[in-house]
Order: sequence, then structure tokens, then C-alpha cells
Amino acid sequence: MRQTSTASDNTPQTTQTTQTTQTPRTPRAPRAAQPATAIRASSPPDLLAVVPHLLGFVPDLSLVVIGSAPPRDRIRVTLRYDLPDPPDADLAADIAAHAAGVLGAQRLPAALAVGYGPEALVAPVAGAFLDAARLAGITLHDVLRVENGRYWSYRCGNEACCPADGVPFDGSAHPVSAVMDAAGMRVLPGRAAVAGRIAPLDGAAAASMRGATRRAEQHAAALLGKVRKSGRTGAARQLIAAEGLNAVGSMIAAYRAGDRSASDYEIAWLTVALRDLRVRDDAWARMDPAHAEAHLRLWLDVTRRAQPGRVSAPAALLAFVAWQSGDGALANVALDRSLADDPRYSMALLLRQVIAAGAPPSLARLPMTPEEVAASYAGLGDGDDDEL
Repeated sequence: MRQTSTASDNTPQTTQTTQTTQTPRTPRAPRAAQPATAIRASSPPDLLAVVPHLLGFVPDLSLVVIGSAPPRDRIRVTLRYDLPDPPDADLAADIAAHAAGVLGAQRLPAALAVGYGPEALVAPVAGAFLDAARLAGITLHDVLRVENGRYWSYRCGNEACCPADGVPFDGSAHPVSAVMDAAGMRVLPGRAAVAGRIAPLDGAAAASMRGATRRAEQHAAALLGKVRKSGRTGAARQLIAAEGLNAVGSMIAAYRAGDRSASDYEIAWLTVALRDLRVRDDAWARMDPAHAEAHLRLWLDVTRRAQPGRVSAPAALLAFVAWQSGDGALANVALDRSLADDPRYSMALLLRQVIAAGAPPSLARLPMTPEEVAASYAGLGDGDDDEL
């Protein structure tokens, strides 16, 4: 798919269904697991009330594809794509092929799709997906179009239930929406609002972080300067890594305990230290899903406060934790910020490839234990330094 012209938010879910949906629970610690809330979505209005909760925001100018499987058409994956504007047959075919490919790779036998926007933009992509699903042997429950509080079906020509001027509905006032709101599945007004959650600070707060980051960079430079004459820059790297590892461990522990009082300098030093891959990998290895809520708070804070050139690592870690929590929209906007800061950042590129393939949160496994990370970097201290 041509990522330069169309975007996708792959939001894998493992607990919703088109017939009986269950709300996913964000892992919380130290509480024990809570039973899921069952929700029946057996009509187009039910489904349209559910979709924003699956995505985390109200879609617009989008195609949303939902893949399901037995028992009871349980939803396994939710994909969102920007509609090509102006219409583009090649891009429409790319979107349809990608969606059908994800469904096929996950062996999902059934799907439905909803296009949000005017007919001129929705119809080409909906038509391409109808063709791709048929060729792939995927059963389509329905293909809908939504605009201005009305919906139409591309598969139903019965005027009694699907009149030419559309069927009015109000998803936000639907009982299903109320249940999902109560379950904590928040809905933002659009994808831009999701991106706004991790927008960089401005004003006095940004100026304070700039000063703190300069001081953190000067501290790193001083460590390098102490051993530069000896030619053993690896010793400085080890010292910086040791301080960074302590900072990572302390910050994670603090956020898990509910403490969010980190100073600008503490955050700034963390962003500098995370440029060392062993520090980044140690942080990654500590992202236990039992503490996902605390980790989301941590990396949201660090990503917002990180200065240009220091955003790629915390934003990639945020993307991993968001994906781990089933929040594909947040994962994708975090990857946008990471790659905007460093288009070649390997962790972000890897996560984008995996998430774009529709991989479910259950695959967001920790790459190593902290002990394994330490062992993997043992003996590498005398190499060239990363740019800190």
C-alpha cells in the first residue's frame, strides 16, 4: 500500500464481536482481572455505535474494515484507512488488497466494512474491497457508507430497510455506546485529537524542557570529555549507560507507584540516555503488560516533553505499549512522531511493519528480559559511541 498517500490505523482487537461484543480491559496493576462486558451488536446502528470505540476516535474520510471469526463472529481485527482524496483507483486497489491480505493471513473468514464520507470518495474503495473480499473467499456481512448522521448499504437494495436517502442514526446516543463508555472505552472526536494527546509542549513548558535538555546534553559531553584523551570512549559510554539504566528503572518504578512528579531535568536526561540502544532496550524489556496503564502515562509524558532529536526512542516505546494495550490509533500516531524525528529509527520501522500487518496485541511480547539485554551488550563497551 502506498503509505505516502494513504494511511492506516490497524487497531487489532481480540475481544469484540459483531454479534456479541466484549469490551477489552486495559491491564491494571495490582488489580485482579475483571470480567469483560458482553455487548450484542446485531444491527447496523449497533455496529456503527461500536466502531468509534474500537478505534478510540470518531472516523472521518475513512474505510474501516472489521474481521471476525467463530464463535459468534467475534471481532479479531479492526483496520482503518484514509480514503484517497481525490479518488484514485490504484490506491483503492492497494487498500482493498492490504485489508484482504490481513484478513487472509489471520484466517478470518468474515468481515464487514464501513466507509465514512461522501459517495464519490467511499464508493471506489468500497467497490475495490467488495471485489478483493470475493476473490479471497471472505464472507462480507455488509458494506456500509456513513455521512451526516445517515448510513447506506452497498449490499442491500430493499427500500423498506435501506431507503435511497439513507437511514438516520445517532451512534453517540445508542445504548451500546453508553455501555462502552461506562467500560472505559473513551472516544475522541477524531484522529487529530489522538495525535493531540502526544503533541509537543509549547510556551514556557517547552522553553523549560529545552534548557533542561541542554544541561543533560552538557552532562553527557562532560562524561565523554573525561576519557577522551585516553581514547577509551567506550568507558564513557558505559558510564552514560549505567546512569541511563538507573534513570529508566527509577522512572518506571515511580510511574508504577503513581508518582508523576519527574522534573524537567530527569525527563531530559532520560531522553538523552535513551539514545544508547542498551538503555532503550532495557526500557523495552521492562514493559510488562500488567503495568500497561502506568507505562502509557510514562511514555506519553516523556514523548510530549522530549525535544527535537530526542523523540524517536520514547515515541517508539509509547507505540509498543499502546499496541500492547490494543490502542492501534495511539500506536500509529506515536510511530508518526518517532519517524518524523528520525525516519530511519529501526524500532519504529519494525513496529510500523508489524502493526500494519494487523498483528494482534497478543504478539506484543517483550523481546528479552532486562538480564538478557544486559548479557547481550556485555563486552561491547569499547566500541564507538552512539551520538548522545
